[in-house]
Amino acid sequence: MPARAKSVRPFDAESWVRHLPKAELHLHLEGTIAPETLVELSQSKDAETLTLEAARDLYHYKDFSGFMLAFKAITERLCTPDDYELITYRMIEALASQGVMHAEVYVSVGVVYYWRRIEFEPLFAGMERGRIRGEKEFGVSVLWIFDAVRHFGPEEAERVFRKAAELMPLHPSIIGIGIGGDERRTGAEPFRELYTEAKKNGLHLTAHAGETVGPEGIWSALNIGAERIGHALSAGNDPELIEVLATKQVPVEICITSNLRTGCCARLEDHPVREYLENGLMVTLNSDDPALFGSDLCAEYCLAHTEFQLTLEHLREIAGNSIEASFLPPRKKLELLQRVEQYPVPMEN
Repeated sequence: MPARAKSVRPFDAESWVRHLPKAELHLHLEGTIAPETLVELSQSKDAETLTLEAARDLYHYKDFSGFMLAFKAITERLCTPDDYELITYRMIEALASQGVMHAEVYVSVGVVYYWRRIEFEPLFAGMERGRIRGEKEFGVSVLWIFDAVRHFGPEEAERVFRKAAELMPLHPSIIGIGIGGDERRTGAEPFRELYTEAKKNGLHLTAHAGETVGPEGIWSALNIGAERIGHALSAGNDPELIEVLATKQVPVEICITSNLRTGCCARLEDHPVREYLENGLMVTLNSDDPALFGSDLCAEYCLAHTEFQLTLEHLREIAGNSIEASFLPPRKKLELLQRVEQYPVPMEN
């Protein structure tokens, strides 16, 4: 009687990605707030509590400007230290479920200062409580990047960056600064002196660039000292810039779904992520504002695998890039890189 053939379980790429050790380097704290959490926040903030349906409606928009308005509607319901503790803890819980070992998270200090005129230190104390509790329970390390809104201007950015420098000696979790917001209204050049000062104060430098404008936005970010580039969507329009990014191994924080949802990239097939890898750029994958974009880091890795035919080895390389591009100390980087390198990659059909 012939031996019965052994059944072979189909390979589950999503499960493999979920357990792949990795870091997330382009993630906005406020953009991790799920509609369910927004309803919870609304209960103590609004005269008429948001329904879940109304909360979900806030997350639907057609372009970058609509996204900015949705972001504003969410942040205006963050008022107390307890609010920030809650969203920080839940962010870390979600990251842990995706195999994330480390995250470097933007917090919109510029919105707090310029638009809302709220004292930041009590809110940051809430964030730190959430971070410490989340790290202890889930084992995910978190560092903060204080983000200024570029179209509020250099004067407001100065307040953000100096607050980072002031708090950093007391809170080593503060690691860097950045500029987000609408590039179409304000480029990077007006922030040159502030970046120079921030670097002298020991802060790492990041910048959103090339998301809504051409390669000139990325050149400008590099010229003021940015160590990592957020989005870099338009870099492929300038071969010289691609060569510089590849030669200098400037990390690029790629956010595929974000670029589609904001309309900055019209079609999925037009996204340059595979082109960047093939040209030797240090690509990292990130979710940006996962609750607002209906994605998360695992979904971004799976999207790169299924739609751009990146192999599992490519994905492990990108995970390694995310550790190498982080602002962690060398010894910690080495420890996490070893975990990535030891993660087995099965044979693909």
